[in-house]
Amino acid sequence: MLVNNLGKLLVCASGRAPQRNRLKSVRTAAQETARLLNLDFEMVKFKENASQIYVYYENGEDEPVPIYCDEGKKNDLESICSSLRNMMFVLSFHPRNSALRRMRAEITGLS
Repeated sequence: MLVNNLGKLLVCASGRAPQRNRLKSVRTAAQETARLLNLDFEMVKFKENASQIYVYYENGEDEPVPIYCDEGKKNDLESICSSLRNMMFVLSFHPRNSALRRMRAEITGLS
């Protein structure tokens, strides 16, 4: 994806076979959320075998902020999208996330 100043969503997971179906749901939800909010998207592979799948929001040089963890359970796509949307809305109130603050209407409009 093209680099922008709005940030990006990072999906972090190990390459373990048992979690591939869960990863597909999380990746699809994160990609769709990133596309709708004009954010970049990136997949990151854990070196260790973690059972959870995480989604982080990264904004520039700041430390990535965890916004979703699948807790080792399979969730439906709508539930994952809703969780991502809710956390992005909460992050929009943090002073470091001025880009998200400007996108609050889009974030709440994803419902």
